[in-house]
Amino acid sequence: MSLLTRVSTDARRTMERSDDARRRETLKSALYDHLPPADIAALLEGDRVLARREVEGVLRTLARSGQTRIGAGAERDRLVNEVLAEVLGLGAIERYLNEEAVTEVMVNGHEQIFVERAGKIVLTSDCYASEDQLRAVIDRIISPLGRRIDEANPIVNGRLSTGHRVNAIIPPLVLNGPCLTIRKFAERVWSLEEMAREGSLDSAAVQLLRWAVRARQNIAVTGGTGSGKTTLLNSLSRELPIDERIVTIEDSAELKFEEHPHVLRCEARPANLEGKGAISIRELVINALRMRPDRIIVGECRGAEALEMLQAMNTGHDGSMTTLHANAPAEAISRLVTMVGYGVDLPLRQVETQIAAALDLIVHLERQSDGSRKLTSVVELRQHDTFGMGETGQGSHGEKNTESKDPKVSDRQKSQEYGERVRPFSLNECLSFDHHGLDVAGRVRG
Repeated sequence: MSLLTRVSTDARRTMERSDDARRRETLKSALYDHLPPADIAALLEGDRVLARREVEGVLRTLARSGQTRIGAGAERDRLVNEVLAEVLGLGAIERYLNEEAVTEVMVNGHEQIFVERAGKIVLTSDCYASEDQLRAVIDRIISPLGRRIDEANPIVNGRLSTGHRVNAIIPPLVLNGPCLTIRKFAERVWSLEEMAREGSLDSAAVQLLRWAVRARQNIAVTGGTGSGKTTLLNSLSRELPIDERIVTIEDSAELKFEEHPHVLRCEARPANLEGKGAISIRELVINALRMRPDRIIVGECRGAEALEMLQAMNTGHDGSMTTLHANAPAEAISRLVTMVGYGVDLPLRQVETQIAAALDLIVHLERQSDGSRKLTSVVELRQHDTFGMGETGQGSHGEKNTESKDPKVSDRQKSQEYGERVRPFSLNECLSFDHHGLDVAGRVRG
């Protein structure tokens, strides 16, 4: 595309946006003349469905009248829906939040809205009319959460009533203008078989993960942002025995253990407007130990709560699970060591010994270049050797796990200083057992 063509196209889009904005403002002004904002707010305090129906009826009547002159047919319906979303909902992003194929909505200032579909990020043609309009939408989102956003508190994290995770950040911390990111989560929990049909893992991995959950193996699901860690953890929840008491702990509640009859869901609480009342994940993990759980599920370990999580796994809460941000299984160990250090200063050997004793499996996911998410490796933590990526094994898609190139891991491997190791292994090693019980190393077989 030539520079002249690109400039002409951009100018045409700008004119179309300006014309749309003008017509939206005309219709909105006419609405407020008939139904002042205070009256609309009063309607919303009652039945929201009836309120929406009444406001929509007024808008359609005004749109058909000669005073607004906003066109006819599909164009008129589109503008009515946009004004309705702006007045009662979240404006330009409303339809994307209602679109099942969209998994993330990203607003970069009032002029750009990106969405993620099938793992791919695309720029939409929608935008907000001004920064003030976007700020009003952000305020509408966070007000029910008991939060506020201003120069004194320019970052807000929270969870919508739909379960979607929301992050908002405003100037001066961001130069693009107010930015809003909403991570959507599936309405239902996928089974392991459904994930296999989608190509995220294969049948051997399904059998292994089901065996690991039922054998009460402690599991850490690792991967980068958007790799599917929460999705897999939700799928694993469908394999939990129904006679066990489960406690889930999250910063923002995203897990949906809906099919299990005995789940206690705990969510961390940020400080209030006075800066008081914060309850951290670490405090919730400590409290969970007094709630008589059979298993503790931490949505994501990211701080000092890692030590309490490891201690829980080592003190009778076998079968517990968590997720970690890491680019590889070996990096998950390093991250855990670092996170334990946030809360207490312990010798490295003691921390690594705790990790090796606590975790049984590291299940690693990766987001591929085509947007798909795949389980790429399963790593077993075993005793009596150093931490390191030793012998070659295979992931669930046949990927080879070879010796790590990380010099830190190699140094530990050569020094033989510590008493544990991380060893990748073939899935067949777990799935070809001839009997149940324990092998010579004391591992559960079957």
